[in-house]
Amino acid sequence: MVAEGLHKRPLEGIAASVASMGFNCVRLTWATYMYTRSNYSDLTVAESLDRWGLKDAKAGMAENNPGILGLSLWDAQKAVVDGLGAHGVAVVLDNHVSLPKWCCGDKDGNGFFGDEYFHPEEWLQGLTAVATRYQANPTVVAMSMRNELRGPRQNQNDWYKYMHMGAAAIHRANPNILVIVSGLSFETNLEFLKQKPLPVASKNKLVYEAHWYSFGDSPEKWLYQTNEFCGNVTRGFDDRSGFLVGGPVSAPLFLSEFGIDQRGGDEAENRYFGCLAAFVAERDIDWAFWTLQGSYMLREGMLEMEEVYGMFNKEWSQLRNSTMEKRLQLLQQATQEPRSSEPISEIMYHPQTGQCVQVGEDNNIHLHDCQRWSRWRHRSDGGPITLMDTPGSCLSAVGDGLPAVVSNDCSSPQSRWNRLSGSSLHIAAKDKRGRFLCLDWDSSSSSSSSSTPILTKKCLCLGEDSKDLPHCVENPQRQWFKLIPTNKT
Repeated sequence: MVAEGLHKRPLEGIAASVASMGFNCVRLTWATYMYTRSNYSDLTVAESLDRWGLKDAKAGMAENNPGILGLSLWDAQKAVVDGLGAHGVAVVLDNHVSLPKWCCGDKDGNGFFGDEYFHPEEWLQGLTAVATRYQANPTVVAMSMRNELRGPRQNQNDWYKYMHMGAAAIHRANPNILVIVSGLSFETNLEFLKQKPLPVASKNKLVYEAHWYSFGDSPEKWLYQTNEFCGNVTRGFDDRSGFLVGGPVSAPLFLSEFGIDQRGGDEAENRYFGCLAAFVAERDIDWAFWTLQGSYMLREGMLEMEEVYGMFNKEWSQLRNSTMEKRLQLLQQATQEPRSSEPISEIMYHPQTGQCVQVGEDNNIHLHDCQRWSRWRHRSDGGPITLMDTPGSCLSAVGDGLPAVVSNDCSSPQSRWNRLSGSSLHIAAKDKRGRFLCLDWDSSSSSSSSSTPILTKKCLCLGEDSKDLPHCVENPQRQWFKLIPTNKT
């Protein structure tokens, strides 16, 4: 019920770090009972910490945020909201659970309407109280009605009934904020909306949310069938949730959780992340990354448990993995502006590194950070990739192991590019012997991505017929490039 990290660092420092990492919003969780039951709502922060025997956390709070210790849990939450707002960071208030505890399990009593701790009327009472409390607070831009609906009770009839009631309750209490609608099956399924939309009066305020992790995926398929499996899981997410972005049943979609173990040792998760990043960048989906916190005061009975998915390290003193900040850089930018009159171009994106392709003075192409990029256009598979700012210039493959170059050759087979593999993330042209060569960035050749030219090489994990090999021990991600549509200059 108390925001994590306040016993590790001053609130102002945490909020400043969030903004400096490029995040413009925080998804801040809260429990229903904190607003509906006096044995929680009447507590101060100090009393709450004492209840759970968190002596060290209380001492850390007294050192780093002494002004918060004496506040009520409600006022402490508002202090966090205001602290983030002071740094230009918006807040989405997420009703994570009813009974304050770690989330989430199929049978934890917090999963679906009618569960042991999840009473619909009390839930509506909590939503109304929170929406009312932040009615005049511009930092709070949205409320998520419930995190990860799940469990044996879940069904579509109750989903439609209570999501309608929850959206109406929030909108009545606070018509200025967006209402975020949770899906079923741990936020992985909104497919039923294809047959029946959610009937609410505040339709222009609705945003749907989804989660996408590699939990349950076969690690072997990520490791040995990377291209094919990436294509399969991407289509699966698109069928269940992603269809809302730009499809015939169109609505705003918020990818409100995804993430990986930031220690970097889980190679299957690393490949999942590159696959997801390519999809999110292409669709320009709004998202929230799991997670900020480097540790928990108390989680599942363990004091100071480390959160290896966290942006911060265990002590909240620095980033756990500095490469993650770089990998998120393009995803943090709006690449498709609805009101822009600029012509469509494309960013060539390398999801493994999170970097973008630029043309160098030598007419070779290199990876750079995504604060700027070269503007490309690939109008059809098998057609040239043109450099928009230099008319008559196209990308060409010179040969196996040689740098790809920008030249005035826009018609030969070496300048006609195809998307290959089950992932559609290999970009390849034929050499003079008629063999496909893929764009390739080999990090082992240099310590600096900007000084290493992107080459064309034999396509990894593809056979002579350019189809995915059934088993491949190599990591094809260094050859993954995605052309991202944008109308930004």
